[in-house]
Amino acid sequence: MNSAFFSLKVLCVASVVAGFASQAALGSDDLNDYAHSEEAQEYIHGSPEQPTDTWILSSGGRIYDNWWNALDRDPPETTHPSYPEAGEQTGATTWRCKECHGWDYRGVDGIYASGSHFTGIPGIYGAIGGNETAIAALLRGPDHGYTADMINDEELARLAAFVSRGQVDMSRYVNLETRGIIWGDLNRGRAIFQSTCAACHGFDGRAYDWGEGDEHAYVGTEAVAAPDEVMGKIMNGHPGVAMINLRAFGPDAAHDVLSYAATLPE
Repeated sequence: MNSAFFSLKVLCVASVVAGFASQAALGSDDLNDYAHSEEAQEYIHGSPEQPTDTWILSSGGRIYDNWWNALDRDPPETTHPSYPEAGEQTGATTWRCKECHGWDYRGVDGIYASGSHFTGIPGIYGAIGGNETAIAALLRGPDHGYTADMINDEELARLAAFVSRGQVDMSRYVNLETRGIIWGDLNRGRAIFQSTCAACHGFDGRAYDWGEGDEHAYVGTEAVAAPDEVMGKIMNGHPGVAMINLRAFGPDAAHDVLSYAATLPE
């Protein structure tokens, strides 16, 4: 057998096995890193020798999601000093970009205008096309407080690139008032899901269950309940696991997969 193919096969199998084991151990806790094999470490937390812009933007999206899982760092132990008193969250999660600015990137003007993630903080949608050096400087400033020990300069540049060039107009794919999916091409979504996503999630989307007890949370469950979040994961991958992403194929392909995923068993 070709040695390169064998190594790739070992990596994929080990990642899937580790993913199943870690999911069973951690359940729905989104703040902790997942167990994975040493072979998967470089893909999950490393960077290619010649990174493409596509990789940079998807990596920045994972940092936006959960930077310590994306970068293999220890999570913060305290609540972010800039997190407002009006917010209901505490601890490490308040250091996630998405926690204030939302999966739709609109903050208080989007889905996080109310509910348990309300903070009153504006989104980052207005920063599209912004100067990436200036964005990085803002992230180092006192309001955000991301130190070089948390996110180094090269990693921060990826996050700034995502803020400037990696956001998608979520309102094209999700109704921001009702949080319902604006349906895409189910047949195209089925084709992509069955030939890629199903390798880990299964054809019916039930290989992973993030629920507890009798309350199941499969891919279909999450796609219906939080389509903006799932759209972000499809576009960028989930931080801390060897999950593929569809950024190279564009948001319309990701939207079709989201739409099909929402038809799977809940």
